[in-house]
Amino acid sequence: MNDAQRPADYVGDWPEAGRVYPVRVLPHVRSGQPQVHVLGFYAERPYGAFAAHRFERVADVWLN
Repeated sequence: MNDAQRPADYVGDWPEAGRVYPVRVLPHVRSGQPQVHVLGFYAERPYGAFAAHRFERVADVWLN
């Protein structure tokens, strides 16, 4: 995972390399590119989602 390049004005939780997080992956409204929302993380606007390239998928869980 890439945990570098935290924006200077970012206020909120930031993921750390080597940790496993529960996430939800949703498409960006305008671009359609996947964005990662870390469940339980807090971030002030305009942030709240991370680029998919910052994470490595280790498991998929589908709940019905």
